[in-house]
Amino acid sequence: MGTRDLKIIGNNTFVEIAGIKDIPAKVDTGADSSAIWASHIRMNAKNNLEFRLFGPKSPLYTGETLIATDFSVKQVRSSNGQVALRYCIPLTVKIGGRTIRTYFTLANRARNRFPILIGRKTLQNKFLVDVSKVKIARPLTFDNRALNEELESDPQAFHEKYMGKPAR
Repeated sequence: MGTRDLKIIGNNTFVEIAGIKDIPAKVDTGADSSAIWASHIRMNAKNNLEFRLFGPKSPLYTGETLIATDFSVKQVRSSNGQVALRYCIPLTVKIGGRTIRTYFTLANRARNRFPILIGRKTLQNKFLVDVSKVKIARPLTFDNRALNEELESDPQAFHEKYMGKPAR
């Protein structure tokens, strides 16, 4: 399959998983694997993995408990270098009009802007990523002028106020 046959997607998109449509997803070519926000993760009495997609504070949360009989564990290194042990499950996902079966690690993504991260292994030989194509607009960038003026007027006071430590 040549690159002309690959579907082009942007650096973020909407996906569908488990019948839930329009889930915002970050396309991350720097990430090896894909991750999905999961909560209430536990092993049941039959040694099956139980979990719920997303968290109670998410508008995508249905509260439905899913059961995985096919799962493994994986060590994952985050962008800040931390290594975490996560469960890994196969899921069917619809991306850019294409339905594929791929593996997702289960992670608490409550603090992330995107509840799903699509990594290289999911993208490989299926999609080309064009970072100029965006489905989900980024929030407005911060205006840092006032902060920089405050920094310039009194660097010591600025450092103590915002960085939480007395300057040396």
